[in-house]
Amino acid sequence: MRHYEVVFLVHPDQSEQVPAMVDKYKTLIEGSGGKIHRLEDWGRRHLAYNIDKVHKAHYVLMNVECDQPAIDEMASMFKFSDAVLRNLIIRREEAITEASLLAEAGDSDDDDGDDRAPVTASNDDNDDGSDADDKDEDLKEKQA
Repeated sequence: MRHYEVVFLVHPDQSEQVPAMVDKYKTLIEGSGGKIHRLEDWGRRHLAYNIDKVHKAHYVLMNVECDQPAIDEMASMFKFSDAVLRNLIIRREEAITEASLLAEAGDSDDDDGDDRAPVTASNDDNDDGSDADDKDEDLKEKQA
């Protein structure tokens, strides 16, 4: 049997169905005599770019050992599932069992909040927002 790394992204509106989907895939793998070496639910995370006008997705990572028909069936299930936005199946040389960097960090965006630092306005009373004044000030400093 071969080793595979499987990552799939689920539509955020279907996040509550992820455990049932994972159980279905686990049953498929184990029913064909395969093993699941690692299963990580990374939670809801921001996408690098929008997919079908969606900016977040629920990520799941699996490292499995199974035969080709089982992985073909899983790929077919991904293809015909409307909840799965994207999937990636990669053949690996050996089983990977240690936790991934994302799982160790544990920084999913389940709260739907914005993790970026807030931008604060300058307290400078003379700053009108234009860079022209800043250039003039730099020029005066150089001449002095």
